[in-house]
Amino acid sequence: MVFNRSPAICTYPDEKCENLIIEVVLPGVEKKDISFKIAEDVFYVDAKKERVRYWDSYVLCCPVDSEKAVAKYSNGMLNVTVPYKLQLEKLTEVKIE
Repeated sequence: MVFNRSPAICTYPDEKCENLIIEVVLPGVEKKDISFKIAEDVFYVDAKKERVRYWDSYVLCCPVDSEKAVAKYSNGMLNVTVPYKLQLEKLTEVKIE
């Protein structure tokens, strides 16, 4: 029997608001057993260990340049850095009436 789980994730902008950081917690999973796919507005994770499968898809808050994504895996934590298509610092402040 395999137990399906959604992995714990956290997404946030870097200090310069140029990149989106995606952290995915995959305890006990080996790097060779992880699949991470990303598009402009969504990403998908699929990872397996023994009788547990972590998988889910997530919608991104802002468009990213998926072809420039960089991923590193260490000690059960997958860290993905991907640049925004439109940097957050260039957003226009809207006056609220």
